[in-house]
Amino acid sequence: MVDPVGRYLDHLRAERGASPHTLRAYEAELRGLAAAVAPRSVLEATTTDLRIWLTGGARAPSSLARRISSLKSFWRWAMREGLVARSPAERLRGPRVKPPLPRVLQIDEASRLVEAPESPRDRALLEVAYGSGLRVSELVGLDVGDVDLPERLVRVRRGKGGKDRVVPLGAEAAAAMETWLALRGGDSGAVFLNKRGGRLSTRSAWTIVHERGDREGLPDTHPHALRHSFATHLLSAGADIRAIQEMLGHASLSTTQRYTQLDLETLQRAYRAAHPHARREE
Repeated sequence: MVDPVGRYLDHLRAERGASPHTLRAYEAELRGLAAAVAPRSVLEATTTDLRIWLTGGARAPSSLARRISSLKSFWRWAMREGLVARSPAERLRGPRVKPPLPRVLQIDEASRLVEAPESPRDRALLEVAYGSGLRVSELVGLDVGDVDLPERLVRVRRGKGGKDRVVPLGAEAAAAMETWLALRGGDSGAVFLNKRGGRLSTRSAWTIVHERGDREGLPDTHPHALRHSFATHLLSAGADIRAIQEMLGHASLSTTQRYTQLDLETLQRAYRAAHPHARREE
């Protein structure tokens, strides 16, 4: 019998350009459901089966909402493929989850973080993460040929959704990259190398940022915090939100607009704290 979960994962990988992280998450959830309804096929699961499986164990509202979304996506694909006539997931309703605002470093905090490393490789990694807003997978996926130092540009190949894009390099990021590439040597292969000369892994990049954050008194800092900071600091300085969308590689402007919400909240706090007519005296 053809494995429907395997076919669906192949579809996500080949046609939607899903990341390895996304594929692992979908596979874990769908295999878990398949085990719960065995010996029946996962395609024979009923709405009641799904509800029982979803409510088993303690689940955060965000986790529950994500699982319901993944189930609906799977059965929509199965219907398009003619594997089922109807979707048992269509009647599922998840909790309303307000997306958390991303963590953003202050400008002086971000500067302190990226300028601190003594390692030229780590300095270049952090400068590009903050100066160009790349995802961690895009950072470690950069090849030497993707970096155009004279034009101060980096080409991101097959970013999220499988799309290429070109992102500017700031002066500090370009200088750090030039220093690192001169030490690295060679004109091909991965930009960021590990100690064995292979491509730096996403896990190692996370560790570099996290450990550097701890040393600088910025605990729980991760590469995505630098990406969020990149977008918010541009927006605060007056950059056009659609230009930021393009640089971040967001398919939807609504994703980028989260930074607008964050920036407005920052401005409101500053206004309430500083303006004499912002609040009445107690």
